[in-house]
Amino acid sequence: MNISSAVQALSALAQEQRLNIFRALVQAGPEGINAGRMSEMIGTSPSALSFHLKSMLEAKLISYEQKGRFLIYQANFAVMNELLVFLSENCCQGMICDAEQVNLCKL
Repeated sequence: MNISSAVQALSALAQEQRLNIFRALVQAGPEGINAGRMSEMIGTSPSALSFHLKSMLEAKLISYEQKGRFLIYQANFAVMNELLVFLSENCCQGMICDAEQVNLCKL
């Protein structure tokens, strides 16, 4: 991941509802969630949800697929992991960190 992509992903998550949406999609796993269910879970209107989803789609943090008449949204775990690696590369001067010392998982 390059710095421009990282900034775009972090910007897309830098809002409370978007972060809640992304966490809900991560918890849902690869099966994803339809927009109606997500709107109920997050407690936001469908129009506000669409606005937030657009930002995360542009950052490639999420994707969707059509199943029947529903759009099913999923977290893009590959991009999420790339962002985590980008943020933690060069951690502890390139050494494997002790999770208890720095609150990070070992890479």
